[in-house]
Amino acid sequence: MPEVSVLLPVRDGARTLALAMVSVLEQSFRDFELLVLDDGSVDASPDIALRFGDPRVRLLRDGMKRGLAARLNQGIDEATGRYIARMDADDVCFPQRFARQVERLNGERRLDLVACKMLDFDETGSATGTRPSRLEHEALCARPWSGIYLGHPTWMGRADWFRRYRYRTPDMVRAQDQELLLRAYPHSRFAALDEALLGYRAGPIALGKVWATRRYILAAQIDCFTERRQWRNLLLATLATGLKLSLDLLFATAPGRWWQQHRRPAVSPEIDRAWTKLLVSLTRRLVELGLPRGFEPEGLPEVPARAS
Repeated sequence: MPEVSVLLPVRDGARTLALAMVSVLEQSFRDFELLVLDDGSVDASPDIALRFGDPRVRLLRDGMKRGLAARLNQGIDEATGRYIARMDADDVCFPQRFARQVERLNGERRLDLVACKMLDFDETGSATGTRPSRLEHEALCARPWSGIYLGHPTWMGRADWFRRYRYRTPDMVRAQDQELLLRAYPHSRFAALDEALLGYRAGPIALGKVWATRRYILAAQIDCFTERRQWRNLLLATLATGLKLSLDLLFATAPGRWWQQHRRPAVSPEIDRAWTKLLVSLTRRLVELGLPRGFEPEGLPEVPARAS
């Protein structure tokens, strides 16, 4: 039985799946299984998953579209590891991610879920910024009406915790993680590592998707706070959502995008070099396997002759 079961749902992700998978398979921590949860893909995603020929990869495929929450619950049921980790089909893990998270979970038995910081990158593979995160449970959950900021694709937690809470179905589009955290946080312990260990593919802002996310998160907050009779949290959640919708409109404009870009923490030279080195290494491996590299052709990273 592996120490960690990695849940990687995918639907029509052929362009980016190989890069995500190779970043998992090249982890310094080796004792894991990778469950690729195909959600009715009609592209080459299942074939790409199988082409690695790695015995740690398990492809679960039934040809149906059931939604992210249902697929994650399927993965929870199939997982054999002591810990369960999340991964998305268009993101990239740094090599030490699993080792750091397993070390933290092994060292603090009270912890149920550990996340990490994220490094944003664009379609050319360029690092564009880092996302700050609170690190300890009390700080993470101090303002549930504003959100519990634990990047979903960075999660690793105890398998029995995932089985206790599971994901809510039918699918809460783009809000599955927040709904689960809201239900679980009064009786759980969360933490985040003070290290960027996952590259998050950040595309351009699509207001329709952003507003759908806001709506589903608010619905989850209303359900949670009403059931617990937390009327102050309910009021603050409504006000906070209105403010965020206004900011979304601002960030959709050219001045707003400029302001948002320049207010975010800059990528340090050390992280930028580590990210470039990682992409070069993973890209080289995918070239050897003849698999898609995950970037637009004009944005592929250069592969210097002496890169490792």
